[in-house]
Amino acid sequence: MLRIGITSRALFDLDSSHSIFENEGLDAYKNHQVLNENLPLKPGQAFGLVKKLLNLNIKFKEKKLVEVILLSRNTADTGLRVFNSIQHHGLDIKKAAFCGGNSPHIYAKSFGAHLFLSTEFQDCKSSIENGIASARIMPSKKNPIENDGLRVAFDGDSVIFSEESQKIYEEKGLEAFDKNEKSLANKPLSGGPFKPFLNELYQIQQFFSPKECPLRIALVTARSAPSHERVIKTLREWDIRVDEALFLGGIDKASFLKDFGADIFFDDQIKNCRSTCLEVPTGQVINFNTRNYA
Repeated sequence: MLRIGITSRALFDLDSSHSIFENEGLDAYKNHQVLNENLPLKPGQAFGLVKKLLNLNIKFKEKKLVEVILLSRNTADTGLRVFNSIQHHGLDIKKAAFCGGNSPHIYAKSFGAHLFLSTEFQDCKSSIENGIASARIMPSKKNPIENDGLRVAFDGDSVIFSEESQKIYEEKGLEAFDKNEKSLANKPLSGGPFKPFLNELYQIQQFFSPKECPLRIALVTARSAPSHERVIKTLREWDIRVDEALFLGGIDKASFLKDFGADIFFDDQIKNCRSTCLEVPTGQVINFNTRNYA
């Protein structure tokens, strides 16, 4: 089963409540949440993604394919509004950790989460240090497309693949990168932080017939020939297939992701994320070397 840990601020729009906390203090925030606990919160940046993930359980009735766990900095008292909002919006979320001001990422591993989603960079950084793949949900006015299907897109290097080849590109340039990838075309790349999440999505696809599968996966990478061959052979070695693979040779990815209809795109490069979040919901993949996150 695919398990996703998500913070309350990624799931719901808590910006106004957070501004009360920042401007008026903790007591004012608590009073506001308690007084409004029966007023449902509006959807946040990752709400549409979560809804579509949970809809996979409705599509496949034989067993539960996806579980979403709420991981929140709220106390149980102030978090009641969040749970009431979950019920109001009809989300099948049963498990939660309310951490009373502490970072909630610490419980993602105990819940068996394959992925941790948050709007806070530091929470995501701590999550990856604790061994859980994480992504910072970027601010965006773009919502997932209103249909029953789920489309997930991934960058390659430092996301589903390790950063070993990207380091060569960054340190020695494109020519050295292409030469390395061509010479190692038959040697599979090591897995990156999102390989387990990709694998779980692929396993979910196997429960559906190809014609009826509501989930499509795309690889959208800056690689091009000749470095494409190693990617294809790596996925083949992993026994994972993607529905679409775009080798863009450095072209901006935003319009391609819009054409794909991505409900979420995961990339580690902040410059790419700033561009793609203008067209599709985007998660900045956090890894050990992530520094530029503004």
